[in-house]
Amino acid sequence: MLRRETKTASLAAALLVLGISAKARAGEEGAAAGSPPASAAPATEAPTPASAADTPPEPDERLSLHFQTTVAVQAHPAFHADYSGANSLSPDAESATAMVMNVAADLRLWHGGELIFNPELSGGAGISRTLGVAAFPSGIVYRVGNPSPTLYLARLALRQRFDLGGGRVRDESAANQLAGFRDRDTLTFSVGRLAVTDVFDGNAYAHDATTQFFNWALFASGAWDYAADTRGYTWGALADLTVGDYSLRTGLALLPKYGNLLEMEWNIAKARAMMLEGQVRYRIGARAGSTRVLLFANQARMGSYEQAVRDPAAELDVTATRTDGRKKYGFAVSADQELTETLGAFLRLSYNDGHNETWAFTEIDRSLAFGLVQKGAPWSRAEDEAGVAVVFDGLSPWHRRYLEAGGYGFLLGDGALHYGLEVVTDVYYKAQLTPEMALSAIYQPIVNPGYNQDRGPVHVFSGRFRAAF
Repeated sequence: MLRRETKTASLAAALLVLGISAKARAGEEGAAAGSPPASAAPATEAPTPASAADTPPEPDERLSLHFQTTVAVQAHPAFHADYSGANSLSPDAESATAMVMNVAADLRLWHGGELIFNPELSGGAGISRTLGVAAFPSGIVYRVGNPSPTLYLARLALRQRFDLGGGRVRDESAANQLAGFRDRDTLTFSVGRLAVTDVFDGNAYAHDATTQFFNWALFASGAWDYAADTRGYTWGALADLTVGDYSLRTGLALLPKYGNLLEMEWNIAKARAMMLEGQVRYRIGARAGSTRVLLFANQARMGSYEQAVRDPAAELDVTATRTDGRKKYGFAVSADQELTETLGAFLRLSYNDGHNETWAFTEIDRSLAFGLVQKGAPWSRAEDEAGVAVVFDGLSPWHRRYLEAGGYGFLLGDGALHYGLEVVTDVYYKAQLTPEMALSAIYQPIVNPGYNQDRGPVHVFSGRFRAAF
């Protein structure tokens, strides 16, 4: 035990040293810190030509190093439940602590070419071992059985950008993004180990669980069973064409060999995830907005909910019905809109056919989410942020019948089901303590956890601390 704890401490210390070194290097190079994600789209404002600057332009950044750590403590009091199953959220009062820590390194190889390298350390667990709620209330926990802190490779990817004109714009230094000038219009390819949510399904107000809403169905579209292992990453090839106010994205990525596991299926003839997304950016009056429409199709060795219910030989076990060639189709719509200088709104709507078992994300087949985010300038706390969102999630008919009959998925299963929509409200306040550190208070009341009207409601309270350099 002592040897394991010493090894874990050494891994955490190594990541912390890398993070401090990253901050020092950024200071030496004069790189400006930035918050947009690596997949941030070019600004919709007219680009400023480099020659129009009053001072000589800064040289393009050669190396970007950033570090972040997020720690969250989560708890809920006891709640009423008529019954519980193996995959139920515990009706007894409980708490849990989780953390994630990573270093984001971005090296410029040649013009337009970058190498992305992100080691990550995570540990802890969600309440009830991350079971019992489809729209799970902690966005930094993973579906892994071992809560011990573990170091692993999050991203190792080659990104190649081709400039296509349209004027010059400048990117600021950020995680997985180098400071420098580029054309407004670009064609970008990313190949390697990555997160498909880096490129697809973005949203200005609901996309990052370390700084924004904390719920799974808010950092991504709930019914998008997106390609990922149990830690949220995969291997794939993605492309993004951006011209003016329009973007078109497509990609092919690996799926797990078996549902909810780390091992990936490398034979793309047997299993694969395909994505196609279009985005338009616009202004309503003086206020910027954007809308994305994503189509997705997955193929893997999935089980069938209908077969699991109808076939006595399956013994109500969807995993016993798995066969090659099973497919899942769906779409996701994501929109964000500025309402004032400090207030913004967003919408997420997603759907999958729900015939075959949930494979990679969570047990949601239909999802609607919307909310508001307010910056703190009106109360003289410009860097603070408050948000409120509501998520409505549902199941396909056969997925519902499977759980009603007493079946189990990898997240849900109360042994029975009195079906109702799962409704989660996510309310947070983020206090920016310093430019590098923020503390958030989060409250999530959940009605019908796991779609079950015989359980709940449950009130989940979270405290989240984040430090980023």
